[in-house]
Amino acid sequence: MTKSLDALRHSCSHVMADAVKRLYPEVKLGIGPAIENGFYYDFDKKDGFTPEDLSLIEKEMIRIIREDGKFEREEITKKEALKLFEKELYKTELINNLDSPTVSIYRHGKFVDLCKGPHLESTGQIRAFKLLSIAGAYWHGIETNPMLQRIYGTCFESDKELKEYLRVREEAQKRDHRKLGKELDLFSIHEEVGPGLVFYHPKGALLRTLIEDYVKQEHLRRGYEIVMGPHILKSDIWVTSGHYEYYKENMYIFKVEGEEYAIKPMNCPAHMLIYKSKIRSYRDLPIRYFELGNVHRREKSGVLHGLLRVRGFTQDDAHIFCLPSQVADEIKGVIDFVMDTMKVFGFTDYKIDLSTRPPQFIGSADMWDRATGALKEALDSKGMTYEINEGEGAFYGPKIDIMVKDALDRPWQCATIQCDFALPERFNLAYISDDGKKERPVMLHRVILGSVERFIGMLIEHYVGAFPVWLSPVQTVVIPITDRSHDYAEKIHLDLQNQNIRSTLDKRNEKLQYKIRELELQKIPYMLIVGDKEKEAGTVSLRARKEGNLGALSLEDFLARIKKEISVKQ
Repeated sequence: MTKSLDALRHSCSHVMADAVKRLYPEVKLGIGPAIENGFYYDFDKKDGFTPEDLSLIEKEMIRIIREDGKFEREEITKKEALKLFEKELYKTELINNLDSPTVSIYRHGKFVDLCKGPHLESTGQIRAFKLLSIAGAYWHGIETNPMLQRIYGTCFESDKELKEYLRVREEAQKRDHRKLGKELDLFSIHEEVGPGLVFYHPKGALLRTLIEDYVKQEHLRRGYEIVMGPHILKSDIWVTSGHYEYYKENMYIFKVEGEEYAIKPMNCPAHMLIYKSKIRSYRDLPIRYFELGNVHRREKSGVLHGLLRVRGFTQDDAHIFCLPSQVADEIKGVIDFVMDTMKVFGFTDYKIDLSTRPPQFIGSADMWDRATGALKEALDSKGMTYEINEGEGAFYGPKIDIMVKDALDRPWQCATIQCDFALPERFNLAYISDDGKKERPVMLHRVILGSVERFIGMLIEHYVGAFPVWLSPVQTVVIPITDRSHDYAEKIHLDLQNQNIRSTLDKRNEKLQYKIRELELQKIPYMLIVGDKEKEAGTVSLRARKEGNLGALSLEDFLARIKKEISVKQ
């Protein structure tokens, strides 16, 4: 977001807060920052807001914009600020928590707010805005604090940009994986057992199995070995890895017979212990361990979102132990793996970040410099465009993050490659070099899909639930027109299953057009309709999801068609 767009949206949030105070003087103000796609403001309103309120607030905002009030910045003392905001309990809390003896405020018209800026020159410069939604938000994001009402909005420099954003947003709502997941009977989440825990229904579990089977085969083909670690490990291991110090608040920790354990949030300690289970030679390296590892993280309920943010998920996780001289080639191999895999799943556009040393880290600065240099060398050698994300690396190493863009050009975090010199030292990993000395391997942490749950959610939204044939849980449905053709339909169905085509048989006593409409909503790739005519001719009447009615053809011709689509991953 550019500085000018940030100032525009920040100004619009102030105008919204002014409108709310004019309409509902009893409301208490929280905070109202600009965010990536717009802005929001948090309010404490006793009876909350309704969608009808948004329309009234928008009209009041238009009046404020027409007044063309000038945004004016003032620097006042904390004492003056506390007096000015004495009726605003959330503002006074913010002021009391400031270290500075002075406070920055902004005025326009009669409205004043605690703010650092930046802002436009006047309210009249706001042209294109829209209030979008209402949500609950705990003050400071802490669940024990009061629940406030958050109004989201967006603002652009032109009506054209606003209309395009709203069009894409509407399309995104149609693609919402939570809505489609329910309609397509793929998964559910049950609050009575706990938020962020996914139940896969038969079709969703099959979709996940198809993805995981492909991923396993590709790892084996590329020289990885499959390993499996336990779901719980003693806390001592997490102390050694650094997770206990840097990640404890996100871990599920409990005691058994007086000893403390943690459910794993990561797979790396188990893989290092497997590596360490015997003496390794330089001739053994690189060693590539892969695991579809189930992990659990104690995410706050407020950030959970369908499959995209959950508490229990599966990572296609791997750790590569290699010689320092092998690091660059291994990183390049992982990048190729990512690109090849994403292309198979229909993604060809990317955004790449290189995240560097954070304020809190383990290991030495020299280790970090070498690790960052190795990642940068690999990206540069492949001619890849990337951005430096200063201070956003993991606590144990810098990382490459590869975000893929979907059909709406939205970036999704998938692959991560982390170069780690620190954990091999903490776990005292070693290999015997060619001169007989013990040396330390370098460890690369990497995922290709990332979270399998998030990847499935992303696929649902990218394809609007209409998965390519090779990924469709149900590839064909055979529909007999009358009872007389049931036996022929059953034969076709069994022949398809024997050819490893995922087929179902719809013998319900419903009208044909009703069945077709229902199956179209279920995004079924192919319907094979059979009646007396088809039974006599030994054919099927084919209806395709993309092309509609394709007429009669033999089962052999249909099998050739669908097998070709499956083989080329269409």
